[in-house]
Amino acid sequence: MEKVSIDEVDNETNPMGVHSVRRPISAALGFSDFAMNYFELEPGESFSGGYHTHHDQEEVFYVEDGTAQFDTEDGTVTVSSGEIIRFAPGEFQQGYNPDDTDERVVGFAFGAPGAQHEWDQIESLVHCRICEDERGHGLTITDGGAFELTCTDCENSFVLG
Repeated sequence: MEKVSIDEVDNETNPMGVHSVRRPISAALGFSDFAMNYFELEPGESFSGGYHTHHDQEEVFYVEDGTAQFDTEDGTVTVSSGEIIRFAPGEFQQGYNPDDTDERVVGFAFGAPGAQHEWDQIESLVHCRICEDERGHGLTITDGGAFELTCTDCENSFVLG
């Protein structure tokens, strides 16, 4: 048995600075079968660094307090306090706390299977500087901890963060 208080879990934010509080509970407790992260999002902050999908995990978000928005392939979806949203592997999404609010969002992100996704199974949808259109980009982490995106069409790479 393992037990921890959320406040005891180290704060480990995204290298792109898209949120100020992210506590990886699964890492703190040594989970092996699913991922669990706690978030506090100020206005304008997001759960992740961009519109993306995990090809190897489904993702579930629970909003404990506040109101989050998720950009999805079907448009923007609002998720309020006490609500849950699920994304199957391969579904693109980005969850965030809108700029035009005064409230903070407190919530959890869960992923399964596995306590951590495989970086090579993440695909971000961003503007390709070579293709000059929005394209899928593979994601890797550089030795310096930054994100490197590679266009799945033209293979152009660039580093964020």
